[in-house]
Amino acid sequence: MNNTVNNKRGFTLIELMVVIVILSLLAVLVGPRIIGRTDDAKIADTKVQIKNLETALKLYKLDNGNYPSTEQGLTALVTKPTVGQPPKNYKAEGYLDNKNVPKDGWGNDFIYLSPGEHGDYDLSSLGDDGARGGEGKNADINSWELR
Repeated sequence: MNNTVNNKRGFTLIELMVVIVILSLLAVLVGPRIIGRTDDAKIADTKVQIKNLETALKLYKLDNGNYPSTEQGLTALVTKPTVGQPPKNYKAEGYLDNKNVPKDGWGNDFIYLSPGEHGDYDLSSLGDDGARGGEGKNADINSWELR
């Protein structure tokens, strides 16, 4: 005689409600802290990208005697310029490791001027709104202010 006991048991409604309440509390407490940090991360990423571009610009100047002109732009760091004054000793592999000019934290192009108004060159991001000025996440991030 085969006596088998059916031990299949599911979750009770109370157990499910307890789990849902715990997950809701976690979402309410942790969610806003995580969501509010994305803008800070984009700002930090943009500052790091500016520093990386500055390093590449300095290497370009060491090899060629000058910074790329505004007309040549930051693309001169990945491909040899064909406009303006040709570089003297352009490094065949370019000056950026990933072979493309990075964008700022919001996916916009950096603004590059050479000669700049604040030094040999000016390198800027217009922030989240893409317009000059602003505060918080909309504030401009400028190379000459990071030094």
